[in-house]
This record gives sequence, structure tokens and C-alpha cells, in this order.
Amino acid sequence: MILTELRTSAAAFHASTGWEPKPEGLCRGEVCVPAPGALGADGALDVSIAADRLGMPLVHDSDHGVWALGSATLGGRALTTAVAADPELLTFDKKPFHLSSLRGKKVILLAWSSY
Repeated sequence: MILTELRTSAAAFHASTGWEPKPEGLCRGEVCVPAPGALGADGALDVSIAADRLGMPLVHDSDHGVWALGSATLGGRALTTAVAADPELLTFDKKPFHLSSLRGKKVILLAWSSY
């Protein structure tokens, strides 16, 4: 879910995440997670509280003024950072190459396997 502010409508949050904000908490089917303070009296949802209660990663891009909300984990296995690893790869001519040499540029990594 991409946001320009950390408050959104309950309907938009539900449509994007599958979690329905209710007075008893954030619910998906039979599972409800208590989230006191997340749902305001005006029906708006505080995304930072919801993200914290559901274990959803929430990152901010200050250059573009947007927030990105990842999937709920409930098990706490969300990434704690949006920084990618810097593996050493080999080019076609066998020279070492680091992804960090592309810092500041958009990169697409494509992986394929026949099995």
C-alpha cells in the first residue's frame, strides 16, 4: 500500500491489505488483533499504529513524500530495513561486480531457475 500520509480511510486500508478495521481491532476473517488507538472516531485509521500491531513493515521515502506499507506478518518476520545486501557478482567476463556501484539508480534483479 502506497500512502502520502499516515492516516487513511478504514475502507481503503481494508481494500489494500485485507485487514478490516473494527472497534474490536484489525480483523481478517476470524482473526482479530487488538489495535487500541488505530481507528479514530472519524473512521480514519492511523497506519503507523496498525503497522506496528500487525508487524507490517512501514518505510518512508522523504524525497518523494510517500510511505510504503508491506504485508502483515503477525510472526514478526518483517524486514527491519529496506537496505539490500551487497553481494559480489561476476560479470560475463568474470570481473567482480557489486550492486552498491549502482547506488542511486533504479535496479531490477531477475532470477530464473529451470527447477
